[in-house]
Amino acid sequence: MKPKRQAEVAKLEAGLESLLSHATLSGENETAKQRQGMYERKPRRAWSVSDTSPPQDSGSESAPLLSSGTHMSFSPMIFHDSDTSDLDFSPIADSPRYGSAGTSNFNSMAILPRRVPLLAHDSPLITLHQTNISPPPPYCREGYYQIHNSLSDLVIDDSICKDGGTRPIIKEVGRGFLPGPLPLIQDPPPITSKSTKRTQSSLVTIFSIWNTILGSSLLTMPWGIAMAGLIPGIGLMLAMGGLCLYTAYRLLQVHKYHGAGDNGEVTALSRTLLGSWAEYIAKTFSITVMLGANIAYWVLMSNFLYYSVNFLYDIIAGLPIHPPFTNESHATEVLCPKQGLYNDSNLHDHSYDNMGPLWDLYKTVPIVLAILIFPLLNFSSATFFMKFNSLGTVSILYLIVFVIVKSTSWGINMDNKAWESSWELRPTFPALSGMLALSFFIHNIIITIMQNNENQKNNGRDLTIAYILVICTYILIGIMFYVCFPLAKSCIEDNLLNNFQKWDGLTIGARVVLFFQLLTVYPLIAYMLRIQILSAIFKTSNCTKSYVLIVNIVTVLICVLFAIFMPRVGTIIRYTGAMSGFIYVFTLPSLLHLMSMYKQGKMTMISAILHLTIPIIGVSNLAAQFLISED
Repeated sequence: MKPKRQAEVAKLEAGLESLLSHATLSGENETAKQRQGMYERKPRRAWSVSDTSPPQDSGSESAPLLSSGTHMSFSPMIFHDSDTSDLDFSPIADSPRYGSAGTSNFNSMAILPRRVPLLAHDSPLITLHQTNISPPPPYCREGYYQIHNSLSDLVIDDSICKDGGTRPIIKEVGRGFLPGPLPLIQDPPPITSKSTKRTQSSLVTIFSIWNTILGSSLLTMPWGIAMAGLIPGIGLMLAMGGLCLYTAYRLLQVHKYHGAGDNGEVTALSRTLLGSWAEYIAKTFSITVMLGANIAYWVLMSNFLYYSVNFLYDIIAGLPIHPPFTNESHATEVLCPKQGLYNDSNLHDHSYDNMGPLWDLYKTVPIVLAILIFPLLNFSSATFFMKFNSLGTVSILYLIVFVIVKSTSWGINMDNKAWESSWELRPTFPALSGMLALSFFIHNIIITIMQNNENQKNNGRDLTIAYILVICTYILIGIMFYVCFPLAKSCIEDNLLNNFQKWDGLTIGARVVLFFQLLTVYPLIAYMLRIQILSAIFKTSNCTKSYVLIVNIVTVLICVLFAIFMPRVGTIIRYTGAMSGFIYVFTLPSLLHLMSMYKQGKMTMISAILHLTIPIIGVSNLAAQFLISED
């Protein structure tokens, strides 16, 4: 061994002997009563370094001093005053607690503490660097091993050895301790290899999926039932829900076998298994889903803002809230905008109220909304708006209670003729199937959600329960409102709140709650859309503010134009659902599953035929959207 290396070893041995002798002296000064309490625990054996054994070089200049191939003789020493004085005499490569610290071909031995000493809160870490402690003990100057207070404070880095191997080096991250008497501490929790990633229970996972899937589609379900027919509508909900559940489960299975490393999302899986073309298509239609959601939310927010402001204006101005007429043939709280209750005029042509044309639902309100919302879109982070996610659950529960209360107060309003025709499949049924493709859509984030599930073996079960809850919720809202609606079923609007007078108390509450909920959700959706667009174009989302402003301006402009010229949320949802569902719900999961089975050598002819049929259903659903008329 080189003289410099021998001097370093000697200096380190001297520091260790000083530390061990200090612990021994502190134990001898204990009173008999204290010693009796200390002896209640079984004494452990430590090993002190002897100078009688000649050192042997490991042959590697890059090896740390304590992890070199040096073979030393050890003599046992008993410390009764401190459990933390126990040292573990074990091969480094086989240390289950601290991992491998060397790559020597010898039977390398290391002196490692069995228990981590109690660390001072504000004390400096014992590292390779000089500390402010005076005088610094030798092991502070020559320490190649640092003492940390938690497993999360240890960062492993691979350094290249001269012999071509790699050696994990523990970097300084945590807090250290001041030199002094080693106190008796409790046993630390065992260090395991279990991931410290935050997880959630199955119950939380189920309701997270339920809350994520449900949204503005709840307002359109009665309209979708009216477009398809009562019984066929229920059948379509069950069929589309089951198909979307199956394809979402297939994505989880593909991720299970091919999702290691960075392949954690559908786009990455598509690139790995199908090629770059599939990745580009997945990104394009993911942006389509986000843009469609932005447009639908904008139309709904314009509607809620318009009616809420009108109601407040009538109260402040002292105008009569109730209409000047009463039609005894039906409840006055509901109306049929398609038939035009106001002098047989079309309500869509007369889109302003007492405030005049300056407050027009389809001309000025979307522009005013842009002035209010645009500043919220330019935040560098959407963390602030994520704090209001609980409003989503509140608004959904409020809407469910709203429909139940209203439907119960009306009672069943279907005669024998209506029940007989309820079995008929109407030609406009693709409106419901297209809408359901988006209503059950969660495929672009389902892998991320299920990765947080505490028990990964229950992913299939939890996903199934969540989808069953979603299907039941849609059926409850759609069927109850449709069956109990007191007017003609053709009067049901694609936003069920449009069928109520502006002065109705529960309707006012629903519009206010939904408006503030969408007001906090929209910046999140716009942020996600902006990230996807910038990442697709520039390969990074950290772009200059000018690009952020451009994307935000274009997004808001598109939403305003739709709110002015196409303010039909049902139409927007069904087209968006049919287009994005064709790729994300029907095609990509099937192709990814087939390619996964092919790579595993498990693909069969029957499976190939069945899974290739699913994309045909998707393209048929998309084509049918252009063949129907909602009027």
